[in-house]
Parts: sequence; C-alpha cells; structure tokens
Amino acid sequence: MTFVKDFRTRSYADVRRALLEREEIALVDVREEDPHARSHPLFAANLPLSRLELDAPVRLPRRDVPIVVLDDGEGLAARAAERFESLGYSDVALLEGGLQGWRKAGGELFQDVNVPSKAFGELVESVRHTPSLPAQQVQALLDREENVVVLDARRFDEYQTMNIPGSISVPGAELVLRARELAPDPATRIIVNCAGRTRSIIGAQSLINAGLPNPVAALRNGTIGWTLAGQPLAHGSSRRPGPVVDDALRLIAADGARAVADRAKVGRTSRDEARRWADEAVRTVYRFDVRTPEEYEAGHVPGFRSAPGGQLVQETEMFAPVRGARVILADSDGVRANMTASWLAQMNIEVYVVDGLTAADFAEKGAAPAARLAPQPPDADEIAPAELAALLQSPGTVVLDFTSSANYVKRHIPGAWFVIRSQLETALHKLPDARRYVLTCGSSLLARFAAPDVAALAGKPVQVLTGGTAAWIEAGLPVESGETRLASPRIDRYRRPYEGTDNAREAMNAYLEWEYGLVAQLARDGTHGFHVI
Repeated sequence: MTFVKDFRTRSYADVRRALLEREEIALVDVREEDPHARSHPLFAANLPLSRLELDAPVRLPRRDVPIVVLDDGEGLAARAAERFESLGYSDVALLEGGLQGWRKAGGELFQDVNVPSKAFGELVESVRHTPSLPAQQVQALLDREENVVVLDARRFDEYQTMNIPGSISVPGAELVLRARELAPDPATRIIVNCAGRTRSIIGAQSLINAGLPNPVAALRNGTIGWTLAGQPLAHGSSRRPGPVVDDALRLIAADGARAVADRAKVGRTSRDEARRWADEAVRTVYRFDVRTPEEYEAGHVPGFRSAPGGQLVQETEMFAPVRGARVILADSDGVRANMTASWLAQMNIEVYVVDGLTAADFAEKGAAPAARLAPQPPDADEIAPAELAALLQSPGTVVLDFTSSANYVKRHIPGAWFVIRSQLETALHKLPDARRYVLTCGSSLLARFAAPDVAALAGKPVQVLTGGTAAWIEAGLPVESGETRLASPRIDRYRRPYEGTDNAREAMNAYLEWEYGLVAQLARDGTHGFHVI
C-alpha cells in the first residue's frame, strides 16, 4: 500500500514536556502487543493498527485529543495516522524517529505490558515497605493450620486457572470491602497474592492504608514465587465471597476508604456534574464503574463503563490511555471507588469519585457493548454459514479469520487461515490460490472492516460470514482447533511469564528481576509524577 500524506511530527522533547506539564496526550503504539511488550516508552498505550476502528472510539473518546503515533520503522504509524483521521481525529502526529528516535533522544524504553502500574507497585513497596512473606513461610503457616487466610487479588478467571490451595478469590478493589467478613478475628493473618508482584503489593497496602486491624502481608512474588519454591498450585477452584450482608462492616470499610481517598487528595463530584463534564468535550473524560462485572450488568449509571477497580489500577494505560485526562469513578458502597481513586491519584491522574448516588441511579442494565461506539462498518457482501459450508465442499474458497490468535487456536472453521489485518499484504502471499475470499472473526465486525483491504490487495471477490464464527458454531457446523494455518505470526498477544501453568523457570526468574529493576527505570525516565502517601 502506498501512503502519500505527510504527517507532522512531535519530538521526544515535546512529548516529554507535555507529560511533565500534565497536558492531554495519547502516545499510541500501533504495533501488535508482542512487539509492543518488547520495547516502548513508559506511557505508550498499545492500540494495534489491526483493530483501530474498534478500540479507538472507546479508549480515545474525544476526537480532538492530541495523538502521537509510533512504531519501530515498520510503516504502521503512517497508516494508523491516516486511519485516525478517517475516524475523525483532528490532532494526529507521528513520533519523530519512532521508537528509535525516542531512544536516541535519551528516552527510557520499557519491556512488558501494563508497565506504569507495575512500576508504580514497585515504587509503593519501596516507599511503604509493604510487608511480604515468602512462599515457603506461607506454606508452613497453612500446613500448621495457623489462623491465616489467603486472598487472591486477581480476576476470577485467572484465579480459576491456578491458585494457592485454599485461597479465596477477592479481586483487588473488593479487598477492603470484603476483608472484615472473611477475617472477622483481628488476629487472623491475611495474605494477599497475585501471579507476580503488583496486585499483591497494592492489595496488601490497600488493607493497611484502610486501617484493617489484622496483620497483613503480600505473598512475595505471587504464584511465580510459589511455583519456583516447588509448591503445588490448585486448579479450577471457585471459592469467592457472596454478596456483602453486614451493613455495619460495609460502613466501617467505607469510612476507611474515604479517609484514604482524602489523604490522596481525590476529587469529589456529582452524577450531574460528571455528565456535564463528559458532554462538554473540552477534556477527555473517562467514567468508570469499579464494581464487579456482575454488579455492573445488573445495573449501572448510564455513561459509565465497567472497569473493576483492581484491574483499573493494574491496567491503567489500557482503560485510560490519555495522560492528563479526567477520570471519574462510581460504585454503590463508597468503598471500591474511593480505594481505586486513592491509587490513581498517587499515579498522577486527575481522579474524582461520584458522591450521592442512590439505587435509582443504577438504572441501565446489561453490558455496555463497545461496538456501539465504533463507526459504522463498511457495507459487505455477506454469506450465510450454511452457504459457506456448501462452498467449502469444493476448492476455490479461502476463509480468512481475523479473530485473536488465542480464539483461533481454540476453535475455527475447518480450513480457515489466521490473519492479522495489519499484516495482510504479507499474509496473502502465504495463502493458496482462491477464486473468492470469505472473511470472519468472532462476530464478523472486524472482518467487515478488513473486507475492503482484502478486496484492494487480492483483486478477488470478498464476502463476509454473516454473524461470524459464532453464527457458524450456533448453526451446529464443525470446528477445528490448534495452530493449523497461520498466515500471520502470533504476535497479537504477548505471552506473560506469569500466566498459564507451563512457564519456564528461567522466564519466571527473569520477569521477577525485571520487576525489581522498575524503580530505577522510573527514576531514569522521570516523566511519571507518581507519589506515594
């Protein structure tokens, strides 16, 4: 593809100045997640070119927000800039020199994902000396049936994959709300764990900050440390607390959370003011409901997106990639929003909690579909699952699947090829001869955006599967699994060294060493503005 438009550039010095002065800026890395995780500036948010139409309207809600796009010389940044402009964004520039320009100008480069949050967690531990216990000591406490409870601060699905035997799933923002019910005896020792370090540290320090009387410690190095100690993990566990039933304990938790938020200088706002700020569109405004996804679907304040508090603190640059934006949080109990906000404020984010909400304010039900924020996809020639199944009985039809590689490996239409949209030109050379192409993904939404690209490059008829692979499965048609036909490499997702159950010891140790070094990297970078209360 040839791109003729020249975009203005912004230098490392200019971007650094904007970060230090807390101006609004979205530093956007449009590579896929795996190359992004290998090297990027601290506050570079990953919005891959392949999904830009779907992700940008949700994550960059203000169309005149200043956007600075970067890649590592692959030519993706210019393509992304054009696509941003086609979506209506009016202040788009390229990072001068891309990733290497940042490095040559003296900018610090970071590895892995969710780095601002992980680096902040390490800073918290270094300043507050958050208590922690090694895996062997925790195992000994459990073996002796001491007065101890282990609370897992990760998402429930992560907990189900692997967990400390006997632990209870209490995702991050739930900890202060739930801890007094789960450990009513103030002498009960509470151990907070995650897979690595960040959520263990933030979770344990949350309980300490909120004034919990119990002795509290993080599990040092999480399930990685547990595994490296040679101790077995459980799988498929489902221990999680039910609804909060003790109003007295909830009020104690709410008082503690509000006190922490006040210490962190969290702003206060109302439902109507939050709506007015969002409608004014002179600032980027993110409105998040930090309760559990189940509570959100049962009823939420209109205009608020679901962002469970623990994950919001863990993945801040994913939920709110615009530095200098205004972040507004809501909950129904006065605990989770205040605790989450206390951490965001320490991360140099302008954050407010909505006060005065009543049950009647949580009037909108169901998940808020991100697709409704995306632009209308291009018109496409569609084909029904049954019709495609008939065509596949004879040669000439090639199916391209634009879903994530993880979903593709899990299940896909027999004979389908996995393709990353931004890698399409290279991928087409790997495909067999075709008389026509049929495009799919989970719902076919992304496939519809990819259809014009395929038609322009291939010069062959292109159709989109109605309802996508989900409709194919619903029709009872067969699927296959595995890495059967990869026309693009699996670079759309970075494999975390702390997830899954088959990680190499060397990778886990290297990850821990990397985390230990983040405080020094923060100091060298100097743009973060973090402070720890």
